[in-house]
This record gives sequence, C-alpha cells and structure tokens, in this order.
Amino acid sequence: MSIKENIEEIKEIKNAAALKSGRNGEEVLLVAVSKTRTPEEINEAIDAGITDIGENKVQEIMDKFDSVKPVKWHLIGHLQTNKVKYIIDKVSMIHSVDSIKLAEEINKRAAQHDRIMDILIQVNAAQEESKFGITTDETESLIKEILENYSNIRLRGLMCIAPFEENPDDVRVFFSQVKEQYDRFSAIQHERLDFKYLSMGMSHDFEVAIEEGSNLIRVGTAIFGARNYNKTV
Repeated sequence: MSIKENIEEIKEIKNAAALKSGRNGEEVLLVAVSKTRTPEEINEAIDAGITDIGENKVQEIMDKFDSVKPVKWHLIGHLQTNKVKYIIDKVSMIHSVDSIKLAEEINKRAAQHDRIMDILIQVNAAQEESKFGITTDETESLIKEILENYSNIRLRGLMCIAPFEENPDDVRVFFSQVKEQYDRFSAIQHERLDFKYLSMGMSHDFEVAIEEGSNLIRVGTAIFGARNYNKTV
C-alpha cells in the first residue's frame, strides 16, 4: 500500500476508536513519525493530508527541515539540554519534558527567541528503566515548578510511551492511569497551563490508546512501512 493509502486506513481506525470512546475522530491528531524517513517520503505524507510531523532526534529535524513542505514539527524523542538551542525555533511542541533541568533550558532558549514554547510532560507510567519520563507521582511537582518559575513555557498536556506487548490490551491500564492524571491537571486554572493534548499511542497500540482517551497519536511504521536503519537521510 502507498503512504496515502496507509494514512487513509489509519484515519478510519482512528475514527472508529474515537467513536467507541464517545468522541469524534477529528478530535484525535495524527502525528506522522518520520524517523529515518527521507524528505520525499515526508512530503508524500503531507500531500496526503498530514499536518504534523514527529521526529525523535534533533539532528534529523535539522537535516530535513529545509527540504520538507510547511508542516508543524514535534520533537517526540528524548531531548538533551545541549541540543535545545538547535530546534527551539523550529518545533511547535516538545513532547518529552521529564526534568527541571530540561525545562530550565527550554525556557531560557525560548526567551531568547521571544516565544512561548508548548511542551508535554513525559510520564513513564510503567516505570520502565529503558524509557525516559517521570512517574505519575512526580508529575504534580514538575508541573508546579514549571508554572512557578518558567514563564516562557506553556504546558499543553501529557505524553506516554507504553511498554510493547503483543496484545495491546495488556497496556490499556497504563494509558488509563495517564488519562486520570491528564483529567486531574486539566482542571487547574493558570494562564500557562492549557491542557489540550494527551499524546498516547503508536503504530502498534494507538487504537487502544484512543479508546482510553488519547487525542494525539504518534504513528510511523503504519504510515511509512518498516524502517531501514541503514538508510541515510
């Protein structure tokens, strides 16, 4: 199947899952994850209706940025503080904030560019050692400190990467836990807290994630096919 056909199929699944959870499929944003993909492949996805692109690595954003058609870029992978300066003026949102140290650097660089940076807090609900993110118990203190001290950051929601399980239903509980946190913090009234995005679900498990309340899914393989890690961009 072509990239366009894959996107159309994903949208059908997305819409059905949203309907199952009492929502409209248009409420769920599809972010195409372009890790290892060429600008030509990304542009093909944009031509097929994709409005948002997610990248795991700063270097890939830098390499592709000028060759890709106008689109919203998301940094969805782990972000080192010393690389924030390279993408602060290029991305619309950073999904993977999990420390005060990183928030401080984002705030500093955003101030230099006279902008308010939208971020998500990455929650590691399963507490997997192989993944980044804070525990659900640590979420409140990180949010509180960002709101008190970093005026060039706007909190837009939470992000979660669930463990990989052959049966996606087995990770439903982790999506549910993060949704509970999302609902809790959404009620806070603050000029720089505007929870709009619950970023949960990838190619393997996005249907279950949507059923559990996700309104932003990060899909790569199901759009572009299996990755070839030896291919140069």
